[in-house]
Amino acid sequence: MRARHPFPRIWLMTDPRFGDGLLAAIRCLPFGSGVIFRHYELPGRERRALFQKIRRICRQRGHLLVLAGNDRQAVHWNADGFHQRSSGRSALLHTAPVHDLRELATAKRHRADIVLISPLFATNSHPQQRPLGKFRFNSLAALARPANVIALGGVTYRNASGLNPHVVYGWAAIDAFRTRRLD
Repeated sequence: MRARHPFPRIWLMTDPRFGDGLLAAIRCLPFGSGVIFRHYELPGRERRALFQKIRRICRQRGHLLVLAGNDRQAVHWNADGFHQRSSGRSALLHTAPVHDLRELATAKRHRADIVLISPLFATNSHPQQRPLGKFRFNSLAALARPANVIALGGVTYRNASGLNPHVVYGWAAIDAFRTRRLD
């Protein structure tokens, strides 16, 4: 069944850079946030075991947990949704990464519920990638409707507060959650 609406406005993207601090970072998210589980580098069993640990925390904290992968794997792993550039129709929450017009067209064609447009700002995750900047970001975001737009890439607590709520539904990050604890 499709996840509840409204969707979370704050999303944590998992990344190996969290190291042993990943579970603590998820516990510190505001209640009802979202987590997109990636960790592609882990062997299958280790990836699944880490996913299960994160799922328990997410259930306790009211977070949505989205699996980077296809909808069948997300159902099998008992995720709330899947994060993928393209997919067939699914009853699960569908989030999709968008870096350009081509990826946005694919996400819209497959009716993604949420598009994560990136990189808005310079980011440690992809230092070689040129940021979109606010003008190009806002142009993509305007074309993304009816999908909800999540800003990603160099987003911090400080600059997230300056995002236009008429254009951006919420924000996602890695480093913002690695360097600041939430209480």
